[in-house]
Amino acid sequence: MNTITLNVKPVQLTDEEFYQLCQVNQAWRLELTSKGELLIMSPLGGKSGSREARLISKIWLWNEQTKLGIVFSSSTVFRLPNGGKRSPDVAWVKLERWDSLTDEEQEKFPPLCPDFVLELRSRTDKLEDLQEKMAEYLDAGLRLGWLINPQQQQVEIYRLNQDKEIVSLPANLSGEDVLPDFILDIPVI
Repeated sequence: MNTITLNVKPVQLTDEEFYQLCQVNQAWRLELTSKGELLIMSPLGGKSGSREARLISKIWLWNEQTKLGIVFSSSTVFRLPNGGKRSPDVAWVKLERWDSLTDEEQEKFPPLCPDFVLELRSRTDKLEDLQEKMAEYLDAGLRLGWLINPQQQQVEIYRLNQDKEIVSLPANLSGEDVLPDFILDIPVI
C-alpha cells in the first residue's frame, strides 16, 4: 500500500477536526501519527485484501465463540492516548473496556488503544513505518500485537513492557492471556 505523509503538526488538528476530515474524504484511508503526520494510504490490492479478510475472520470466529470483546476491521480509527489516530488491519478490544465508552465515543473514533492489534505488511509497505506504528500502539498501552511480514516470512510479536520477538513462518501464534485459547496457524504466505 502506498502512503503519502504530510506534516500537519503546525496545524494541530483536534479530534473533531480529524473526524470531520475523514468524513468528507471517505474514499481516503487516513491516519494521524502521534508526531502529527497525516498519512494518506492507498487501497489494498487483491492478495493483501484476501489475507486480511482471512485473518480477521479467524479472530472474529474465536470472539464469536468466547464473547470476550469486540473485533474491528481496518476501517476503524482509534484515538490513541498518545495523540495518534490509527487504523490497525485487525483490532480487538476487551468487552469491559468497550462497554465503558459512551455511545458517541463508540460511534465516532473510539478514544482508546486496542488490547490486541494485527498489522499485515503489504508488498508496498515500508517495514520501518509499520514497526513505528507498532511502537506507537505499545506507547499507548497495547497488550499484544502481531506484525505479519510475508515478504520476509516472519512475524514480529509485540508485548507490553517486553522486547519484540521475531518468529519465522510457518508459525503458531498464541493469543496468550489477551486472546485466551486463541491459536493462529500461519503457513508460509
